[in-house]
Amino acid sequence: MGLRAIGIVLTNCGTRDYTANGFPVVRVLDEDRQPLDITVGNGSAPVSAPDSYDGPPRPVTLRPGEQVMARILWRNTVTDSTVPATRGKYLEIAPAAGEPPQIVAPRTVIDLGNTGRLAVNAWQIRP
Repeated sequence: MGLRAIGIVLTNCGTRDYTANGFPVVRVLDEDRQPLDITVGNGSAPVSAPDSYDGPPRPVTLRPGEQVMARILWRNTVTDSTVPATRGKYLEIAPAAGEPPQIVAPRTVIDLGNTGRLAVNAWQIRP
């Protein structure tokens, strides 16, 4: 089926409460840490059928040391063999729009095929 997913965790490393609300802001970067031209959608729908991770975005207040999770989804779908496949090496993730991002190196390549679509679920407390 080609569906791929990565869980991301936001930890409140501060000394005060922090409220996460909505969706993380995610950009896929190449091996030179340059952003790739892709579409990032909120919720699973741009890539997959909705599931239990597709709860509505709600504010979640984290005490110092507490965590919330989100999920990034994509498919390695090739619809046109004449178009080069998109492959990312890094993710740039911010807790919300306007907040400072952090660059992470996932253990896998972000192989988006040539559709250039990625989906992100909202921050949630997950068991």
